[in-house]
Amino acid sequence: MKHSSIVGGSTASRVINCPASVNLVAKMPPQPSSKYADEGTLLHNAMAEILDHGLAAEEVLGMTYKEHVLTQDLLDDKILPALSKLSELDPKGEMEFTPEVKVDFGDFMPGVFGSSDLIGRLDNRALILDWKFGSGVLVEAEENMQGLFYAAAAMRTPALSWVFDDVTEVDIAIIQPPAMKVWRTTVKRIKQFEKQLVAAVRESKHKDAPMSAGSHCRWCAAKPLCPLMTGAVDRMITTQLANINPEQIGAFLTQAEIVEEWIADVRKLAHQLLETDIKVPGYKLVAKRASRQWASPDKAIIKLTALGLELNELIKEELISPPQAEKVLKKHGLQLPDELVISVSSGSTLAEDSDPRPAVLQIGRQISDALSKLN
Repeated sequence: MKHSSIVGGSTASRVINCPASVNLVAKMPPQPSSKYADEGTLLHNAMAEILDHGLAAEEVLGMTYKEHVLTQDLLDDKILPALSKLSELDPKGEMEFTPEVKVDFGDFMPGVFGSSDLIGRLDNRALILDWKFGSGVLVEAEENMQGLFYAAAAMRTPALSWVFDDVTEVDIAIIQPPAMKVWRTTVKRIKQFEKQLVAAVRESKHKDAPMSAGSHCRWCAAKPLCPLMTGAVDRMITTQLANINPEQIGAFLTQAEIVEEWIADVRKLAHQLLETDIKVPGYKLVAKRASRQWASPDKAIIKLTALGLELNELIKEELISPPQAEKVLKKHGLQLPDELVISVSSGSTLAEDSDPRPAVLQIGRQISDALSKLN
């Protein structure tokens, strides 16, 4: 989805800290995409497809974006861990949400808009969630300006008023597999941020707009033109790079790969131990996020047609999923009968004992073991 050229979620920190950057960036030619950005877009598209249509994660295998294909490795390393973390936020599956939604400030700040990965409401709290699929530095949720931007814009978006009605608290969540960070803030803090943003956008229109260097410069496309940067490049190359030992960096990278493989093997072993009822102190197995399925497709067709739906609304090569049927029913002012649907988890995943989700019982395995002994 296209983003505002004035300021958006990913540029809010830069614009607030350096209003002059808006005009500098406007002078730069369009930036080419990278393979990392394209892979990130593919993963974001896959998450939106899963959540918007109630698909099982495996159903997006083979999905493409430009030259990138969603492989089993990406599913295992990115998509499934992201869905697992979403389940931690909403263990009972009660959250109402909308994925990949456009938010804007309307007439309050014309031309300022963006696209939020997921906006929802759980109990009396609003949730602003951002997927981060890069494997670099972990992104912090606390005072995250991208999250604050989406929250402020969402509060100005009429179609999302249901998220914020009578809400005083807002959770800003960053899911960066396998990590998740959540910051609980207030509507008052979001309004304060909005004032900062408005002031920065107003200042950016002035010829002598304030300019400053800092961490917000990292992804700024205007660095080659920036007066604060051009005088420092040569000095940085000759001083900082000269102090780096390439051999040591290479050794660290080798050690990092070994440690990463070891961590993955330890998690796998812990999962196997817990599956066989061997306790691992501090950890348990919990059910992965459940997807809704028809208890009986035949009965669902009979019941839904009796409610007045046409077969061509229900069957697109095969029977549509429960979430899709729910949307069709809403158009007719009807609700999906609860008895037609069951929630089925795709398996278990490792979690700390402090996780609010209940531990998975290994009753089936125990019964199987007992029967095998009788035989």
